[in-house]
Amino acid sequence: MTSAHSDDREAEKIAVIRTIRKLMDFWRISPSELRGPMPKMMGKSPIILYKHPLSGEEWDGRGKQPEWLRLALTKEGYTVDEIRWKEATLPSPSPHPSNDPQ
Repeated sequence: MTSAHSDDREAEKIAVIRTIRKLMDFWRISPSELRGPMPKMMGKSPIILYKHPLSGEEWDGRGKQPEWLRLALTKEGYTVDEIRWKEATLPSPSPHPSNDPQ
């Protein structure tokens, strides 16, 4: 690495550290918070995408497809539409919420 490139990189590093410190000050993040594991998101439960009509087993679409879903589609004769959890479909927002009568 050339000396000029090294100087540029060091200047960029200093700028990044300043930005990080500003963000930490703004969000009141302590250095000890950066060392530990990330806190879990509170209040964020997974949205259920699929639910077996009879057993009630659920899947949020994350990770490996569960065996119950595979069997329901291949052996039990259900369609994806029959297993798709209806509440997973969120209504589209109103185009003018301020004009929406309540």
